[in-house]
Amino acid sequence: MGKPPFPTPEILNAPPSWRCIDFISDLHLHEDLPCTTAALAAYLRSTPADAVLILGDLFEAWVGDDMRQQPYEQACVDMLREVGQRCHLGIMVGNRDFLLGADMLSDCGAHPLHDPTVLKAWGQSALLIHGDELCLADTAYLRFRAQVRQAAWQSAFLSAPLDARLDQARQMRAASQAHQQAQTPTEWADVDETVAGEWMQAAHATILIHGHTHRPQSQPFGPPGGVRHVLSDWDLDHGQPRAEVLRWQASGFTRIALA
Repeated sequence: MGKPPFPTPEILNAPPSWRCIDFISDLHLHEDLPCTTAALAAYLRSTPADAVLILGDLFEAWVGDDMRQQPYEQACVDMLREVGQRCHLGIMVGNRDFLLGADMLSDCGAHPLHDPTVLKAWGQSALLIHGDELCLADTAYLRFRAQVRQAAWQSAFLSAPLDARLDQARQMRAASQAHQQAQTPTEWADVDETVAGEWMQAAHATILIHGHTHRPQSQPFGPPGGVRHVLSDWDLDHGQPRAEVLRWQASGFTRIALA
């Protein structure tokens, strides 16, 4: 796969009223994760953030916005709508929920968060991405990504009955879990630092914030003076519980562990 060109980003200017911005990603919500779902609900009820920005993979799989009428997903809509009524809720799609569309966002009271977005706050610029597109070493996934992001593929997939789409998503999830279990997290592809650094420079951003890789950390990265904040995935239902929020305030960044 070739080096991806930097897409034209959307600009999100934090209004002066914003004092606290929270970032989360990779919750992979589904009905078999009751503890993770409950933790998200508790966090959303209690966060003091003026903006909650979700950088992809909110759901484990999203097969079309008609899925929001399923019992579990409807409960998630209600949960998200509550926070969307009192703060700015932004949702970016990821590699698992890229079919999440305008109807779902509207029901949640959420704003679409473009990938990439440049967020400007407190005199700084942060480049926000999900991260999957820059995992250049994962060539098999990138070929799959190129296929499923095509309008023709999506139109054909969404024309199938919901039950058929849900069954296909279950099969894909099982295959993905088997692939992940065959590797350690350190073997999973990371974003390409050279290309990510070029994107940061093109965006005039010294900060990169992304999810996808499930390797939460903050580190010097990219161009001189650059820093990368990798978001945590969430899982409070299995062996090693983890759930973390990245909070940005005028004083800087703070990681808040919820596990």
